[in-house]
Formats: sequence, structure tokens, C-alpha cells
Amino acid sequence: MARLRVHNISMSLDGFAAGPRQDLENPLGVGGERLHDWVFATRAWRGVHAMEGGEQAGVDNDFAARGDEGIGATIMGRNMFGPIRGGWGDDAWRGWWGEEPPYHHPVFVLTHHAHAPIEMSGGTTFHFVTDGIESALEQAVAAAGGGDVRIGGGPSTIQQYLAAGLVDELHVAIVPVLLGAGERLFDDRGGAAGYECVEFVSSPAALHARLVKSG
Repeated sequence: MARLRVHNISMSLDGFAAGPRQDLENPLGVGGERLHDWVFATRAWRGVHAMEGGEQAGVDNDFAARGDEGIGATIMGRNMFGPIRGGWGDDAWRGWWGEEPPYHHPVFVLTHHAHAPIEMSGGTTFHFVTDGIESALEQAVAAAGGGDVRIGGGPSTIQQYLAAGLVDELHVAIVPVLLGAGERLFDDRGGAAGYECVEFVSSPAALHARLVKSG
């Protein structure tokens, strides 16, 4: 049975998983890129993004690699897909990742505004879901071909699935950074209730916590 997984989500010491004021120059919000320095330095992440180099051994690389294993489809919020709000405007936006995104499988984008699917090079097709998180999950499971489904982000999307008790596994990388503002991962929704920590290890760059659904 397909599992719903969250991987490589980074959180600051003061609880923020994205910086404030996302725009074209700050895809992760102002200061948000610092949250992900640990994964940007790994060979696993860099390989998926067609980049050379990176650390091959160690805790960080292991977690980065595990986040891609067995994934057949991805769900993400509209904020993760791009900085456009409201209607789609001139309809030219096709995501942050260029003509060949690093997913190579179906991606389901939560939105309030209908949009035709966007087929990209390398096997990624963005599908836009307007009827809620359960519908997105149902479609993603069907498209995953027996693989698991990953929530790519952002924090609000993860919160919604946690609050609904639909996440089977959650990996959070806690990094030694204070952002002071932005979007929190656990924010007054009780979403973490019903999960237990089964792995808790650290590297010089991040402390990794892996939680699974209890019972």
C-alpha cells in the first residue's frame, strides 16, 4: 500500500520552514535558502539536480538520498510551484525548475485556480488540483504506480496533511539558524499529535528527526 511521506523538510531553531516574502529572487522566502545548506551540499541532492560534486558519505547525504527512494508521485502547494498568487495571469509560469524538473514523475499542485496539466521534459507532468488535499492524494496514489507519494512542501501543505492524519512518515532537518519570521512547520494545528520519533541523529549541519504515525 502506498505511503504518504515527507522528506528533507528543513526547520530553523525558531520553528520556521520557509522565510518571509517569497518572490522571484527569493524562492524560499527571504533567508530561506540557509535552511537548506545541509542538503545543497550533498551529492545525492546535487545529482538529482544534474549538478556535480557534493559530499557522498555521511548522515546528510543518507537522508537526502532516502527522500527519493520508492517515490512515484509528488504533491506540493501552489506556493512551492511558484510565486504567482490569484489567477494564473499570462499562463507563462512553468515552475522554478526549468524545462526538465528533477521529479521525473507526476506532480500534483494544490490550487484554487484551475489550470491545464503542464507536461515537461524528463517525465514530469504538473497536474493542478482544485478540490482539496484528499483528492490530490487519491490522484497521486493512482498515478504513483505502486510507489509512495511524497509531499514536497511547503509548510502549509504539510500542516494540512498532518492535521488530517494522512502522513505516514515525516523527516525534519533542524538547522542551527534563526530566521525570526516566515512560515512555521508546526503552527497551532496539533498536526504532530499521533506521531512518534523513531530516528534522531545529527551531523555538523543539521539534526535529523524521523517521525512515523503511531498505532
